[in-house]
This record gives sequence, C-alpha cells and structure tokens, in this order.
Amino acid sequence: MANDLFSSLRTYLNKVSEGERTPAELANALNTWVKQSGDVLKSKIDEEVHNTVSRMGFIKREEFDELKAELDALKKVSTKKAPVKKSSTTSKPTSVKKKSTSQKKSNR
Repeated sequence: MANDLFSSLRTYLNKVSEGERTPAELANALNTWVKQSGDVLKSKIDEEVHNTVSRMGFIKREEFDELKAELDALKKVSTKKAPVKKSSTTSKPTSVKKKSTSQKKSNR
C-alpha cells in the first residue's frame, strides 16, 4: 500500500513538473485517492470486526436495538389481545369407594 502511494505521488509530481498537471489537480487527485483508500480500509475493518464478533456470538448494538423494539411491539400487542379468563364452575367429582372382595363376601 505504501508503495502504491509513493508510486502515485511520483507519477503526479512528474506530471506537475512537466506541466501536464497543475498543483490543484494534483491536490484534488490525492484527496480523491486518500478518500477512496480510507473507504476501502474502513469497509475491510468493518467486515473483519463483524466476522469476529459473529464467531464470538455477539451482535451489533443496532441489531440489539431492533430486537428490543420488536419485543416491545410484541408485548404491546399481547397486552391488547390478552385472553379473558373464564371462571371455572366445575365441581369436584365425588369419590366412590369400591368395596373390596372381602367386604362383599362378608355382606352376604
């Protein structure tokens, strides 16, 4: 990367010294090059951070905030549509005691 910078600078300086380019054009070209290089480097760093964080099982803050907002929305919907509890009117079944075979024989 440093070699690319130095070779680009040499090329532009040669063009300025030969009169093919003005210093303003050189400055504009260097600004554009620096911005593009910075954007490429930033995207590579973001990609590497994302891959590393994903492997570790973490999520980004934006993803967390989205999930939290979705959960809050679901909670609001569930409280609005909460089922009405029905009152139970069932009575306890009466227990019937069966006579054992020995009791049956004694009753006869």
